Amino acid sequence: MAGMVKKMLEFYRGKRIFVTGHTGFKGTWLSTILCMAGAEVTGYALPPEGQSLCAISRLEDRMESIYGDVADFDRLWSSFERAQPEILFHLAAQPIVREGYRDPIGTYRTNVMGTVHMLECVRRSDCVRSVVNVTTDKVYENHQWPWGYRETDRLNGFDPYANSKSCSELITNSFRNSFFQGRPAAVSTVRAGNVIGGGDFSADRIIPDCVRAVLAEEPVRLRNPASIRPYQHVLDPLAAYLLLAQRQSEDTGLAGCYNVGPDSGGCLTTGDLADLFCRAWGPPARWETDGPDGPHEDAVLKLDCAKIRAVLGWRPQWTVEQAVAETVAWTKEWRNGQGPACMERQISAFFDAGRQ
Repeated sequence: MAGMVKKMLEFYRGKRIFVTGHTGFKGTWLSTILCMAGAEVTGYALPPEGQSLCAISRLEDRMESIYGDVADFDRLWSSFERAQPEILFHLAAQPIVREGYRDPIGTYRTNVMGTVHMLECVRRSDCVRSVVNVTTDKVYENHQWPWGYRETDRLNGFDPYANSKSCSELITNSFRNSFFQGRPAAVSTVRAGNVIGGGDFSADRIIPDCVRAVLAEEPVRLRNPASIRPYQHVLDPLAAYLLLAQRQSEDTGLAGCYNVGPDSGGCLTTGDLADLFCRAWGPPARWETDGPDGPHEDAVLKLDCAKIRAVLGWRPQWTVEQAVAETVAWTKEWRNGQGPACMERQISAFFDAGRQ
């Protein structure tokens, strides 16, 4: 992948990029990569709440940052018009399963109408050449199969969050068929597995829960230690998004939907992931079973990522063991005031390794 990575990073230098959700965990990592590559980045998102990677990294000093709701079309459109982006990454979302149960209206409002508004901006413009809409691996109707879902499997997420993302997939496909055939704007969706990495302070996520517990000198409490998920470091799917956006801008025939997940070794139980964290952190980190106390959660979820490997030549770069180790390293450096420097070192190491 050496030549591929070098070409991809060079592609973004000087490009006008619009990122929705740039104040979130994934959005901050993505925007930092783009800034490091020399892109002209405009972000559109709600202000970060509480402790956030965006604030820690001082990202908004390096790019144009606009606070707004993707459900507010007029503000989104005016921001989009000013930016005149060539590439759009849509990451703005309500991303938490439990929050979807607490606030289904807000979840559908953001994840469904936010997608409609984003695509309507693209439809009205003539500047965009490439769009990547980030959804989730939970878009599939889950039969608890031990094998991975393919892009051709049925979409029908169970809970409000997953279902709203299934709707986002269908909306994107409808806009692509209805408005973008024969136009230079290539529009794709990407369905990524669970991501981990330094600076994720979200509620109800396993690695952030591990970090909070160990910093409070308490055991990590797991609701479903036997549930199986695909885990990967945040830089792996972001590299896939960047590669797809670049390649489909050069060949619109590549537009479509893609799974982005780890190798089989990255599909493991929540308990196994907690074990990796505790070993990487060291004593006194430990976990215990707390018992399920919440709404439905799938027992097994895996992705088949053969398509993106065959079509784009992408493959995951960091094992789940390395992903956890890098997350622990970032967290420990952040405690010593070195989070932003560690973040940039990890980005450089990841992409420099891809050049070799």
